[in-house]
Amino acid sequence: MHCDMGFLRRRRVYIFIPIVFAFILLSPPFWPSVRQFGDHVRQTLPFAYQWKVQQDFVPTQGELDCLYGRTSRLTTDSDAEPEPIPNHVHFIYGLSNPYNKPSAGSFDFLCYLAVRSAIVGMKAEKISLHYTYLADPPSPEPNASPLSNPWVRRLKDDIELVYHSPEEMAALKSSPDATWQAAHVSDILRLNILQEQGGIYMDMDAFGFRPFKDILKSPRGIVLGHEGGNRGGLCNAIMAARKNSSFITRWLKEYDGADLSKEWNYHSVILPKELELQHPEEVCALPPNAFFWPTWTWGHIEFMHEQLSSGEARKWAAEIDRNGGSLYEDQLAYHAWSQMAWERHLSKLTPEIVRTRDTRFNILVRDFLQDDIGR
Repeated sequence: MHCDMGFLRRRRVYIFIPIVFAFILLSPPFWPSVRQFGDHVRQTLPFAYQWKVQQDFVPTQGELDCLYGRTSRLTTDSDAEPEPIPNHVHFIYGLSNPYNKPSAGSFDFLCYLAVRSAIVGMKAEKISLHYTYLADPPSPEPNASPLSNPWVRRLKDDIELVYHSPEEMAALKSSPDATWQAAHVSDILRLNILQEQGGIYMDMDAFGFRPFKDILKSPRGIVLGHEGGNRGGLCNAIMAARKNSSFITRWLKEYDGADLSKEWNYHSVILPKELELQHPEEVCALPPNAFFWPTWTWGHIEFMHEQLSSGEARKWAAEIDRNGGSLYEDQLAYHAWSQMAWERHLSKLTPEIVRTRDTRFNILVRDFLQDDIGR
């Protein structure tokens, strides 16, 4: 009997241990680690979609012609040369209020670096920051003192602040009750801005390394970059377009009545690829490495943010210098995929880390820092 009772006690302990372990793992402090582990497993399985995304590719002749301004005009084009796409860069931030929704975040160091890339790398003639909420600390009121944000204050002499009211943003939804994420509202706003003004749109985690001068001369109404080595989509995180683009008109029509609460990237990545296949004469399509390489996959994110040895750092710094500021010869910009890289890497960046820690990403963006930051 004594032996049986001891066995039962040990059995209860053995059962209790995994319960306690599971409780610890599921507690809030461990959520990021558990989520990252799940992402790693999901993305590195042998048959995961990510292997298609990061597969090797060879740029087509049409893609290279688009990149280097050699796209031929159509016979239906008028005799007059089209005006170049304006070298006017548009950013959008702060459509959700961090006062009520802290996870929305504030305009931060990474946003500052993105805008500085447009100033230093792209040599933009004009930069507009479109916003609803920029105050820091956050305020319940829209358009409350955007210059209270120290990073916006640093940029104020080089940018135009363009306010969009909450009512204007709500009107972009398919219905007033639609539960869209701010990213989906931004998807429509960016297309409206390009349709009305023309120029270049950049996400707040996108970094331009060189002027876009060749693609701005494209005879097509819009320039988009392929996402993934499999060319599975044309991503809207970086775009260049003339105003009144017929392609953007088609694209915007597809949002009519759409329920974006049930999707993430169909209208922003997959749909434009489908439309481009139907109307190739309206789009200049770039190779994957022009804007969106390395990709969002686990291995590619680690490639960009892993610590380099001093020898590797010197090698990559020299390669970037040879390429005029880019990682690769055909690269104009890099989308940093904050959706995938934020918790692991981007949220931890500071001016000091960018200056002193040698990763491929840090070496790429280091020159965008103003001289008095991070020293």
